[in-house]
Amino acid sequence: MGDKLKEFLDKSKELQNDKQAAELQHKKGKLTTRERLKHLLDADSFVELDAFAELQSKELEHKKRAGDGIVTGYGTISKKPVYVYSQDFSFMGGSMGEMHNRRIVHVMELALKTGCPCIGLLDSGGARIQEGISALDTGGRIFQLNTLMSGIVPQISVILGPCAGIAVYSPALTDFIFMVKNTSYMFITGPDVIKTVTGESIDFEGLGGAKSHNEKSGVAHFMADNEKECLDMVKALLSYLPQNNLENPPYYSYDSKTRETKKLEAIVPEDPKKTYDIRDVIAEVFDKRYFLDVQPSFAGNVVVGFARLDGNVIGVVANQPKVLAGCLDINSSDKISRFVRFCDCFNIPLINIVDVTGYLPGTEQEHDGIIRHGAKVLYAYSEATVPKISLVLRKAFGGAYIALVSKDMGFDKVIAWPTAEIAVMGAEQAVNIVNRDELSKNPKIKSELVNQYSEKYLNPYAAAKLGKIDMIIDPKNTRIALIKCLEMLLSKREKRPAKKHGNMPL
Repeated sequence: MGDKLKEFLDKSKELQNDKQAAELQHKKGKLTTRERLKHLLDADSFVELDAFAELQSKELEHKKRAGDGIVTGYGTISKKPVYVYSQDFSFMGGSMGEMHNRRIVHVMELALKTGCPCIGLLDSGGARIQEGISALDTGGRIFQLNTLMSGIVPQISVILGPCAGIAVYSPALTDFIFMVKNTSYMFITGPDVIKTVTGESIDFEGLGGAKSHNEKSGVAHFMADNEKECLDMVKALLSYLPQNNLENPPYYSYDSKTRETKKLEAIVPEDPKKTYDIRDVIAEVFDKRYFLDVQPSFAGNVVVGFARLDGNVIGVVANQPKVLAGCLDINSSDKISRFVRFCDCFNIPLINIVDVTGYLPGTEQEHDGIIRHGAKVLYAYSEATVPKISLVLRKAFGGAYIALVSKDMGFDKVIAWPTAEIAVMGAEQAVNIVNRDELSKNPKIKSELVNQYSEKYLNPYAAAKLGKIDMIIDPKNTRIALIKCLEMLLSKREKRPAKKHGNMPL
């Protein structure tokens, strides 16, 4: 037993200590694969699986190393179990070979069986070319599992280095992607290939850096200054999420349920043409210090994120009047619909804070498919069975009203401030269309017609008379009203017709 035990201890020590890898990673301002796991997981909670797996290719016999460039296993975060895998860029560039991929598949299958979140710490150059089609096929199994797990357990991808080719498709199939400034990169083909094929010159950062994917493409959801901050953000996100689709989100009571929101009147100007920051409204209405902004750098005309209301986790969707007057466009439609669908998967009630003039007009938007993208919002909300509450602050016009407010489309409770204007469109635009003939004869009567239209239609009472609004409230009672609505809706159950799946307008 002595020799066998010594062999085991020597091999285990070899797994844990790689000074050369540590030096290489630290020079780049990065952590090693095991340092990342140590920072992410609770102390002494990590259990490694398949530690002695090795690549099987005879051509790469001289490259063999226990683990095959990845560490996989399970541990806890805030005492809740999670499955994790962490790629090691110091071994063959973190490339994804057959055994490497099978180790990922193993933890994903266990996460699915046990109903635990699955977290990938990615640092990979893509498929291991030397292993050929075997590496690609096992990559396909990862993608299939990502799809099977979707909506059952939360899936989180943390990009901590260059990720190319098949290494980026799995993150794209997961729920949330985290990136680090100046060290995280995602692209299908790298700068060298692009230059060869198209002649275009671009560096790693410009092509697929953290800023590019957080601000332009919308592929990523969160961006951190360094790896430790990034891993802390992952832990913060998990504090809002249930373990799986059969559980409710964690409850933490902190703020007073009877607190009035007296600051709202000062925050939101009564003049509908004046702007304000919707994040100030969110901070005043929901439990203090508990808002997690999702995709804050992308599609700034809407704000989505997780908040708490009387301790209950809430998915917040809010128009941002500071950007494009809060209009819905292609990118914001995608941002909203994906977030809404995630919340619905994991039993997180939705609250809309609405101040919107409609969908953004323009040739570019029409030609790029605003109809298709805007329809995603309609689909996501119509499909969602979680409690849905809509609060109209100032404006809710046209198709955007239907998407974010309409009771006939399935919103459970609609609340409005006395300042709310709910109509097909604004007064001036409506008068220009409805009274076109009169205005052509006498343009001076326009202001009078605008006032008449506003008094008749642009107030919450016209909608309330038709049963389209449940409550008109004093702004200072906004938080209290939302809490009371939520309390009555938390037990909501809603059945849908049996079907294989719908056909979302992707």
